Amino acid sequence: MVKDWVEDGKPHFSRLMRLETLIHIRWIAVFFQTVSICFVAFGLSFSLPLRFCFALVALSSAFNLCLHFYYPRHHRVSPNGAMLIFAADILLLSGLLYFTGGLENPFALLLIAPVGMGATSLFFRSVLLLNILAILCACILALFHYPLPWYPHETLSLPPLFIGGLLTAIIIALVFISFDSYRLAEEARQFSNALGVTELILQKERYISAMDGLAIAAVHELGTPLATIQLVASDFRRELGKNERYAEDVGLLLSQTERCRDILAGLGTMAGEDRSRDKVPFTLLLEEVAAPMRNFGIAIELRQGACEGAEPQVRCNPAITYGMGNLVENAVDFARSSVFLRYAWDKEAISLSIIDDGEGFSPDIVDKIGEPYISNRKKGKKKGEIAGGGLGLGLFIAKTLLERMNFKLIFRNSADCNLGAEVRLVWPAPFDAEPKKFVF
Repeated sequence: MVKDWVEDGKPHFSRLMRLETLIHIRWIAVFFQTVSICFVAFGLSFSLPLRFCFALVALSSAFNLCLHFYYPRHHRVSPNGAMLIFAADILLLSGLLYFTGGLENPFALLLIAPVGMGATSLFFRSVLLLNILAILCACILALFHYPLPWYPHETLSLPPLFIGGLLTAIIIALVFISFDSYRLAEEARQFSNALGVTELILQKERYISAMDGLAIAAVHELGTPLATIQLVASDFRRELGKNERYAEDVGLLLSQTERCRDILAGLGTMAGEDRSRDKVPFTLLLEEVAAPMRNFGIAIELRQGACEGAEPQVRCNPAITYGMGNLVENAVDFARSSVFLRYAWDKEAISLSIIDDGEGFSPDIVDKIGEPYISNRKKGKKKGEIAGGGLGLGLFIAKTLLERMNFKLIFRNSADCNLGAEVRLVWPAPFDAEPKKFVF
């Protein structure tokens, strides 16, 4: 499972923000703050404390310059560092609002911006702290602030009820936008990480296949020099065999040569060619998938349904064998005594139902099955013991691999009250399609 923190306690790479991006955003904010202050003071001729306003803008610029020159260009900020930067943005913006009317200033809504941006990459605790800080600043600005800049000899005073309503709207917007952004970003991050794990599994399968090919090449290339060595050793044996000084060494050389030939022959037998291009009967594929799971005390029974026409010949693809094997393994984990593989086919499709006699899918996750990091593990009788396997990342990987091969999957509880969970797979023809690429 891909965790938010690695073993050494550092934040996971997917949560690290590029400092250059934060600096660019801050420069944009500084530019528009300067333009707004100049427009209000000189364009509209409103009275406002320019020294304090420009001092806060200058402080923000100085902070930005320090970050720019102190850290390298492509430095990534940790979640805690990013939280401090966003907190500084909230405080600097609150200072500007304090000198320009508080919540009466229409730009008070910008308090939402730092919290919303932080919600896309920070941890929940950090998002919560930023919300508390922004809400606290908003409450202070509602009570204490300089007058809103307005025309000379005129004072714009908004009713307290209106200010209270504006404060409530800002608080609701802060909570709604920040936590919704956090939830969406978290789901996208989990989905992306899970797909990355899936790609690593497929890469491992391709690496194993490549190693098979290298083994075959090694057998072929080493065969000729090994035969030459054996021929020369045989000549030495004929010439020096009667010499006690060399007879033992020559015999050892010949025996080791024979051993090398046996090793190479074994490698050639095990390596075989890339089976992802082979076609096998569908029932044979099922037997290969079920075979590793028959040693766990759970009976795995293949049951044939309505089959029309000749048995389909299917491509033996690592994605299919791993995906189907994972589903069967989950069924074995949750079964009491038996798992049933019910299959059928016609000219249009192959259907397979993997059913166990366990308790079935829990009602609270049945609609979420297939999403990454959804688990249905249950504690056993002993403390810390896990009863049955999980239905989290492994099931997501299996679902993703099979859907790439054009499978359609349905997760449900069996209609038979004596049985538990059922995973139904439908594989439309043709059965030798190439896997689809992931689209991020």
